Amino acid sequence: MDVLQKGLDKVNLAKLCEKVEFPLIEVLTAIERIGVKIDTDILSDISKELARMIENLGDEIYKLAGTEFNINSPKQLGEILFNKMKLVPTKKTKTGFSTDVFVLEELSNEHPIAANILDYRKLTKLKGTYVDALPNLINPRTGRVHTSFNQTVAATGRLSSSDPNLQNIPIRGEIGKEIRKAFVPGEKGWTLVSADYSQIELRVMAHICKDEGLIEAFNKHEDIHRTTASKVFGVPPDKVTSDMRRKAKEVNFGLLYGIGPYGLKIRLGISQSEAKDVIDTYFARFPRVREYINGTLDFARKHGYVETLLGRRRYLANINSKNAAVRMAEERQAINMPIQGTAADMIKLAMIDIHREMKKRKMNSNMILQVHDELVFEAPRNELKDLEQLVKEKMMNALKLSVPVDVEVGTGPNWLDAH
Repeated sequence: MDVLQKGLDKVNLAKLCEKVEFPLIEVLTAIERIGVKIDTDILSDISKELARMIENLGDEIYKLAGTEFNINSPKQLGEILFNKMKLVPTKKTKTGFSTDVFVLEELSNEHPIAANILDYRKLTKLKGTYVDALPNLINPRTGRVHTSFNQTVAATGRLSSSDPNLQNIPIRGEIGKEIRKAFVPGEKGWTLVSADYSQIELRVMAHICKDEGLIEAFNKHEDIHRTTASKVFGVPPDKVTSDMRRKAKEVNFGLLYGIGPYGLKIRLGISQSEAKDVIDTYFARFPRVREYINGTLDFARKHGYVETLLGRRRYLANINSKNAAVRMAEERQAINMPIQGTAADMIKLAMIDIHREMKKRKMNSNMILQVHDELVFEAPRNELKDLEQLVKEKMMNALKLSVPVDVEVGTGPNWLDAH
């Protein structure tokens, strides 16, 4: 024990363990033990609908390809796309041409078959990983699904979920939403409560980089993507179109993940020079963001790690690599980790505070899920109001930022309606 304590003290991580990671064990144990109730009838209906959609997509892909083949075989798919259909390959592997998601996203601008294949893969994965698998994972004794939360898997400090992974159910898209409808309260007459941090990573970035434009927008409770679009495209906020706002949103979140002109080009479907102009204009309007990125990269290159506001570290062994692709991947991680990691620390602190207070008040309500910036609870009706107030207060005050922290709380008979 002394050896471990000395090791933690040496890298200033003892406080993080004592204040966050160790107390969190009790919270996660409770969540895992309680589990979450799944409505199998809803999943059965979704499974039938997915089977129909997958079959239709397969027929469309065969029609566009002019032949039938195994869509799930990367080798056969590569043969069809690059040899038979003569599409231009953008990435090679040891065994042939890559057909990964990035390649297919690029090809989707050239031919509709690529977009269909992406949809086919997405629906097949949803059906196999969640819709058909979840009913088999219900514990016969409790009638619930019990996931495992991992504290030491994600390098950013985020919790991860496994056996099954309940954090990867897509939020966007009708099918992902339908799956969330199958998550219901475990007790009759109870309600689900969802509490979600609003744009927390952008708020953390504003706090860390101290950019006046971003801080002002959050302090005025403006729509941050509209404000960004207004500044980047040089139009008044009321003249921002939905397309401008969409592009600004991609820039706002893309920069958190170290996106460059090439990545933005793919996301927005514009030329690389246009993407570069958008990023340059953004940095001209929000100069402290660029300072944060440059300063973080300088620190990482010098020290070999980056850290969150609470001192959580991510070591970056290849930050000075001579291999450009390896180095750039580490640079993207360096930019993102202090922001995503701080947001992760915030929700962990909130979970600990909420759990303690619920226990102190002897509440019957249960915390049943944590999904990135969201917490999900089940509650009897007589505790709903108190629980909503408690959760909102603890999440908003988990870590003091220089901008307001917004938490959206919703209730409903299932996870979709509560969210």
